[in-house]
Amino acid sequence: MRRSSRGFSLIELLIVVAIILILAAIAIPNLLRSRIAANQASAVGSLRTINTCELTYLSTFNVGYSSMLSYLGPATGPVPDSTAAGLVDSILAGSGNNSSKSGYNFVYTPTTDSSSGRVVHYTLTADPQSTATGTSYYFTDESSIIRQNATTVATASDSPLGG
Repeated sequence: MRRSSRGFSLIELLIVVAIILILAAIAIPNLLRSRIAANQASAVGSLRTINTCELTYLSTFNVGYSSMLSYLGPATGPVPDSTAAGLVDSILAGSGNNSSKSGYNFVYTPTTDSSSGRVVHYTLTADPQSTATGTSYYFTDESSIIRQNATTVATASDSPLGG
C-alpha cells in the first residue's frame, strides 16, 4: 500500500529551520553594526548642526553664545528671541543643557565672561547611551572642530574627525 506524500517530513522542516537560524546568525551582527554606525553619523551631524546654530545665535541676538542648549529650541511665540531661537528641533534642544537623540546624550557647557555676562565659550559632548547604541565619544566647542575618542569621554585634546 502506498503512503500519501502530502506535506513535509519532520527532517525537511528541521533543515529549513536550521538554514533560517544560520542566516539570522550571520545577519543580526551586521544589522547591529549598521545601527551603531547610523547612530554615530547622527551624533556627528547633530554636533555640526548645533555648532552652526550657535554661530547663527551669536550673530542674530548679539548676546554671545546661548546660555543653555534649550535656548536654541523652537520659538514659543511668533517671533524668535534669545531664549527660544527656533534654530533646532525640540528633541535636539532638550531641556536645559542636556538632550538625547539617536542613542547619544548631548551635554552643553557654556562659559560666561565675568565682566560682560556674555557666553564667550562653550563645549559640547556627545556620549553613547550604551555600547549597543554607539562606540565613539565626541567633543566640539566654538572652534567647530569635532573630536573623537573611542574609549572615554572626548576632550579638546583628542584627534579631530577626518574630512
